[in-house]
Amino acid sequence: MRIAITGHRDLDGPTAALVRREIRALLAPFAGDLAGVSCLAAGADQIFARAVLDLGGRLEVIVPAAGHAAALGGRARLGFEELAARASGVRQLGYSAPGPGPYLEAGLAMLDRADRLVAVWDGAPARGRGGTAEIVEHARRRGIPVDVVWPGGAVRACAAGTSTPACAVPDRA
Repeated sequence: MRIAITGHRDLDGPTAALVRREIRALLAPFAGDLAGVSCLAAGADQIFARAVLDLGGRLEVIVPAAGHAAALGGRARLGFEELAARASGVRQLGYSAPGPGPYLEAGLAMLDRADRLVAVWDGAPARGRGGTAEIVEHARRRGIPVDVVWPGGAVRACAAGTSTPACAVPDRA
């Protein structure tokens, strides 16, 4: 089973733990034949990728553009590098810099390879092109089953370090 991920990057610590638990439970039935497809963005993407690998699955990475890892910054960049090194395949799209267009194309490229989509999504409308809500919409239009993960009590972390369900941090997945 090839499962792709789209999801919010701005998860606080308690939310990340809740999401990690739900993703592992969702993926566990596929452990014998699991391939995860991810852009390895911060947050949901990296949580998903680790779960895939922990369950003995293969990881396939779609890199939206040159400079994607550097744009993640800090811990997320280190996570990207570690997970990409463990991937069975890495495909970089031909864009020279990250941005809404490359994020959308990467999301669509993941859907091209997926039997199913996991969406770590609060259900809010898209905040920008290529974000979680838009990828979910494309998957549903294509008839790809979507499993939405948004545990009770989950919140998105704001840039200022506070948490609220409706932060104004742009979402790119």
